[in-house]
Amino acid sequence: MLLALLAAVSVQSVDVVPPPPAQADPARVSPIDWDGLDALPYRIQPQVTPQMARFVQDEMRHGRCTPPAPTAGKRRVHADVAVLVGAAAIVRATIPRAINCPTVEQYAAGLVLGFARDNLNPRFAVEGNWYRASMTFDLPE
Repeated sequence: MLLALLAAVSVQSVDVVPPPPAQADPARVSPIDWDGLDALPYRIQPQVTPQMARFVQDEMRHGRCTPPAPTAGKRRVHADVAVLVGAAAIVRATIPRAINCPTVEQYAAGLVLGFARDNLNPRFAVEGNWYRASMTFDLPE
């Protein structure tokens, strides 16, 4: 009896309808106008070190992120972070821009927080304003 039932089920044809094409998810579109943000006013511009770039490279190597295509013979990962400045030029919040690599996004946000500590120009860092901090990781070959 079970064999007959399995044979009947396997003979039936099922129309497989492909899913509709992917639509842009409005919830995933950033409400931040990245190009409209002023640069974060550092006193001393921080530098990305080779160790920082190695962390990003390791994320790519371990498959947590897709490596970027080489441009002019170099692989670079660019990360932007929106920064809310509070009273006394203290960072109140950081929001990394999505680059399809959450670990690097969060790493960049943490770096910006550290870079900004006691390193913002209070004459130009206005309380309540959002700024953009950008960094580029040149990946070693």
